[in-house]
Amino acid sequence: MTAHPGLGRPEVTAFFEPRTASLQYVVADPASRACAVIDPVLDFDEKSGATATRSADAILAFLGARGLTPAWILDTHPHADHFSAAGYLKDRTGAPTAIGEHIAKVQRLWKDLYNLPDSVPTDGSQWDRLLADGERLRIGGLEAAVLFSPGHTMASVTYVVGDAACIHDTLFMPDGGSARADFPGGDARALWHSIQRILSLPDATRLFTGHDYQPGGRAPAWESSVAQQKAENAHVRGQDEASFVSLRTARDRTLPMPKLILPALQVNIAGGRLPEPEANGRRYLRIPLDALGDVAWE
Repeated sequence: MTAHPGLGRPEVTAFFEPRTASLQYVVADPASRACAVIDPVLDFDEKSGATATRSADAILAFLGARGLTPAWILDTHPHADHFSAAGYLKDRTGAPTAIGEHIAKVQRLWKDLYNLPDSVPTDGSQWDRLLADGERLRIGGLEAAVLFSPGHTMASVTYVVGDAACIHDTLFMPDGGSARADFPGGDARALWHSIQRILSLPDATRLFTGHDYQPGGRAPAWESSVAQQKAENAHVRGQDEASFVSLRTARDRTLPMPKLILPALQVNIAGGRLPEPEANGRRYLRIPLDALGDVAWE
């Protein structure tokens, strides 16, 4: 698959969420004012258990101020480090939600880890549309192409819109390298091949990453290009498949799990929906103990 700059240059606006170092995007067609919201964050404080919609509401305020109408609310993958606000934004805007079709595999894996009841569906029906590799979506006069990009998760996809691509947790900014591949269902070899597909896009393609952990304490950054990533990425430059897999696997062994992985996946395999209230009116998250094997501690 290739990007097609001639088919349009979308306006891409990033919203950096500092608590989780996450990037949320509004990708807009300048002509029609239609847009897609990609990877929105539902705020969660793990210390108090409090949830909030400040990040998502900031996106809604931006849409209103710019006269933008969301055509889609898209997740690139089920996130392990923040809650998705896809469900909240669907309720507020009526826009349909979508994610890669392999989400069902992730749901089945995590349903077993959480020991969720049989009534919890694992067919992706929590989203309005499940997207296959090569499928296309309309965003006003623009077309978004879906690029299946497994490795970080089994369900990860990239959205290519004109000369831009939202590449989620495959490549970070060049000084940040690549995403980890050791979560349940992750695969470093699959990640290498996904990165190569992304880097086969035209060199001028603008790449927008899903996180920025600000190496060296620099200011947040999120936009690079295919050419820049090929020349400068700390985990890709000079590597082949075998050396990348070795580097990625060794690095992953040293990394503690994200602090929100167990709360977040329960919400995110449900389309960003919090668990239903129990008899006392409160919602509860399950935390499986010793479910992730022998992992690094902080």
